Amino acid sequence: MTDDNAPVRFDTKIAVLLRDDLETWQRLNVTAFLVSGLGTQVPEVIGEPYLDADDTPYLPMFRQPVLVFAGSKEILTGAHAKAVSRGVTLSVFTSDLFATGHDEANRAAVRAVRRDGMDLVGLAVHGPRNAVDKILKGASMHP
Repeated sequence: MTDDNAPVRFDTKIAVLLRDDLETWQRLNVTAFLVSGLGTQVPEVIGEPYLDADDTPYLPMFRQPVLVFAGSKEILTGAHAKAVSRGVTLSVFTSDLFATGHDEANRAAVRAVRRDGMDLVGLAVHGPRNAVDKILKGASMHP
């Protein structure tokens, strides 16, 4: 007999790392933006659509938890370098994006800065559990 509510241990991990000096609204906004692209690039992380008891349809969501971490600017910069070198699926949010108003402007703001010069305020990664754990070394779970 199996327990349908037993925790599942996934081979991969989805994690968001936020700079620890962000305002609350910024943390929420950055997290939403960072994870929004994962399902388009890694469709296997998306589960099935939802239905309630009245058959009202709802969008599918990630099939596994999204863990949110916080760290200093230095931890974020180091995590970014490790994520790039390991080739994991990665999204970034820079401080410049707080001043833009749409997708095209966001992409232009990221494009205008070299990788090692970005003022990162957040990143999201998806990859093998052990690789993501190494990328996030030094970060703590978001309070």
